[in-house]
Amino acid sequence: MDLDLAQVRAFVVAAEELHFGRAAGRLGISQQGLSKRVARLEAVLGVRLLDRDARGVGLTGAGLRFLEPARRALMQGERAVAAAGCAARPLRIDVWGHLYAPMRTLAQAVDAAPGLQVEPVPGRDLPSVAAAVLRGESDAGFGRVHRLPGGGGELTHRLVRLEPVDVLLSTGHPLAGRDVLRPDDLRDSVLRYPAAVDRLDFLTRFAERFGIARRVGSTNLGLEHFVDQVRADPACFSLVPADGPPPGRPGVRTVPLAEPTPLYAWSLLWRTGPDTDPHPRLDDLLRAFTTGAARNRWLEYDPARDWLPDADQAALHP
Repeated sequence: MDLDLAQVRAFVVAAEELHFGRAAGRLGISQQGLSKRVARLEAVLGVRLLDRDARGVGLTGAGLRFLEPARRALMQGERAVAAAGCAARPLRIDVWGHLYAPMRTLAQAVDAAPGLQVEPVPGRDLPSVAAAVLRGESDAGFGRVHRLPGGGGELTHRLVRLEPVDVLLSTGHPLAGRDVLRPDDLRDSVLRYPAAVDRLDFLTRFAERFGIARRVGSTNLGLEHFVDQVRADPACFSLVPADGPPPGRPGVRTVPLAEPTPLYAWSLLWRTGPDTDPHPRLDDLLRAFTTGAARNRWLEYDPARDWLPDADQAALHP
């Protein structure tokens, strides 16, 4: 029996997401295209792998038995391609933390590595990216690493940038007229998260450190939608990268934070271990980040002036 690895990958991603829309987004194809691939694989195998109904997507017994061997087949396929000397394959990087614009930093590092080709893949969050890297679906991940699933295991990461954050306010907020704010000034305001409250560790650590008791989550429908939510509520605020593009919407403004200045930590995450076959250009990307940090002073941290969550301080001084 000949298996089409594109069909196998479609099944594996659908099984991991248990949601055809998210799975199709990860693969960069339409939901109809995803459904066709899974259906063709089921026809070849002669069994149903996924149950799809009004309640959602679930694995059948056959799907559960097929999932791990399918993952191994995909990994072996990648190794076969690498062994054939296909050096032109782009370095696949799962990127998360999209509302904090990670592509700006990644692009600067890639530009500093001549000839390096990368394939950025949108990752949902740290746990999903870590799982993809462990399975060999991605060569690396890029985002904020605060707690590795299972203690890390075969995963390692390197802190590559500390980025100051500004406070995002409606122009109707009582503090919107200030030129600079201290984090303590925000204690009586409502911290609005750009996603579910349990999905953004950095904002939670900030709120705990500076005594911000009132917090509210949002549905992640993109930056413009989130900025509109902040604009509509003069009692709330959020945090955005100081070096990022301005919101570009009327009715909001960003104000620098000082005494202390909160820093957002960006890390590169990859897999290590005796059975790991790293991408041949991964070291080039790491060197490019090292060069970028030295040139742009990305890793400057003064505890008398700046604030970092404890986990990020540990990464800065391992």
